Amino acid sequence: MLQPRFHSPELDRNRAPRKARNLHVGLAGCETEILEAQKLRYRVFADEMGARLPTRSPGVDRDLYDPFCEHLIVRDEDAGRIVGTYRILSPSAARKIGGYYSENEFDLTRLHHLRHRLVEIGRACIDADYRSGAVIALLWSGLARYMQENGYEYLIGCASVSMADGGHTAASLYNRLRGEHLAPLEYHVFPRCPLPLDALRGNLASELPALIKGYLRAGAWICGEPAWDPDFNTADLPILMPMNQVDGRYARHFLGRQD
Repeated sequence: MLQPRFHSPELDRNRAPRKARNLHVGLAGCETEILEAQKLRYRVFADEMGARLPTRSPGVDRDLYDPFCEHLIVRDEDAGRIVGTYRILSPSAARKIGGYYSENEFDLTRLHHLRHRLVEIGRACIDADYRSGAVIALLWSGLARYMQENGYEYLIGCASVSMADGGHTAASLYNRLRGEHLAPLEYHVFPRCPLPLDALRGNLASELPALIKGYLRAGAWICGEPAWDPDFNTADLPILMPMNQVDGRYARHFLGRQD
């Protein structure tokens, strides 16, 4: 699957002209690549964001789900480094480990009927020097190809909002988005550690994080109230993406769909 890696040259149009980067996306093919992706995750989540990661290996973000996951990576071939990654947990792998990572934060009972078609994504991160948009586009292309090749129909994951202000921004974003982007009731999940929405200011004019904006533009649903993740100090919105509802522009670009 996703082998060999496919290629996209990248040129950051917001900076001075330079040689296009030689970027490739695909699944990590060896333990060395997985370790490099885990080190990237540590730099982004622990060093940049200050997350408390449950790892026994200094400088490496690794947990009990990693051995069961596939690791989607973007590599800059000229620089010889991994610059973006997603962690993918397939339905069969979720059965082996006993559930999805999201179930630590949410009760997914209402999604039980989707489990054989439901892929979980997480630990999305991009190297600080590569956040021009090209790497996330390649990661999404890789995810779309993975879903198509395996016949999976739903993506689930958590989209994080910083709790640096105590949660007011997260509450405001949820209140703003739920009117238009909330999933049908039968797809709702329930936070195990809910953000106390009633105790927070929920009317702030806050900018939507780029990753959440991309998910929603593509057609994803928010399928419940946010949960508080104390390790990452974030409010996590549960996101569900039915692949048959992907917006037309995204479907043509990432899925090759013509309708």
